[in-house]
Amino acid sequence: MTEPLASSQLDQPSAEESIQGLITQYLLERVSEFRELTDLRRKGWDNPKGDAFFKKQRQNADKPDKKTSEWFFRMMKQIAEELHTTTGAFSINPSCDRQPRILDFCMAPGGYLHTALQKAPGAEALAFSLPVSHGGHEVYLRQTQRVECRLLDVTMLAADMGTDTIPASHPEVDGFIERQLQPTDRFDLVLCDGQVLRTHIRPEYRESQEAVRLHTTQLVLGLEHLQPLGTMVVLLHKLEAYRTVAVIRRFCKFSNVKLFKPSKFHCTRSSFYMVATHVQSQHDNAIQAITEWKKMWNMTTFGKKEDYLCHAENAKKEEYLELENFGPELVRLGRNIWRIQRDALAQAPFIRNIH
Repeated sequence: MTEPLASSQLDQPSAEESIQGLITQYLLERVSEFRELTDLRRKGWDNPKGDAFFKKQRQNADKPDKKTSEWFFRMMKQIAEELHTTTGAFSINPSCDRQPRILDFCMAPGGYLHTALQKAPGAEALAFSLPVSHGGHEVYLRQTQRVECRLLDVTMLAADMGTDTIPASHPEVDGFIERQLQPTDRFDLVLCDGQVLRTHIRPEYRESQEAVRLHTTQLVLGLEHLQPLGTMVVLLHKLEAYRTVAVIRRFCKFSNVKLFKPSKFHCTRSSFYMVATHVQSQHDNAIQAITEWKKMWNMTTFGKKEDYLCHAENAKKEEYLELENFGPELVRLGRNIWRIQRDALAQAPFIRNIH
């Protein structure tokens, strides 16, 4: 078995080494599933049929007809069922003095929330979803008094993110949205499964940082309004990416973390879910994480790109210093995620037919 990184390696990184490269190398040396997955990815990149395969998937997702949209809704319900069976994510302990509440970001088409409400029959939900007129998906969740759905772009919730004054020079100065969550609002379960949509109609200046803005909005508002010992379900991508590792590492400091990847759907993709249970939302480490993510949202919304890039470089250094300590836990949590994607890619037509 490979020995841990020597402290001298951590103290004196060479100029050419990036934290991303170190994480990748760390995993290649220790995790056979990740090594095999990496080889399959290379084969896929070298095969034009792989590009065609994923291009067709993107087209179906971006411009679905009614039949495809309904199938997508059913698929998300099936994924949610498997997630709950595997992790118990939607189990909400009833309280005698209040009604359980669920907060769902980027809810459409509504399959996840549908299943969560089934597993918690007494719960009510507040859900946000990007309007179809702005490029969002259609909502297929049946309208009910248990769900309040607000159609808006959550990345524009400046007041909720702690910013009450918008610079007059900002290109969307009139586009920010008034506060949606009161400081006392608390939820037992928070679903953070939004991702940037290619169909989303937004100004060009937002393109490069939109993923960071959406991700940090969900993390901040989800954790800030989570009932102590509640649960968060967070969609993440590419487990070995340093930003992904950073989020998981932070949550491990104040919650119980499990990782889940569906066994049938989206298996060839790098996406997966982090399920954080018994979240100590008032813990010092949780408050520190919220502060850090708010700073990132502010930088990508109001700051200069250079400032964010400088901030990101400092964050990379922190992950570099944490790699030796968190590496074994990352391997333990991630092995099954890489195994599922490896097995799916091995059976993909653009890999299987390579001679």
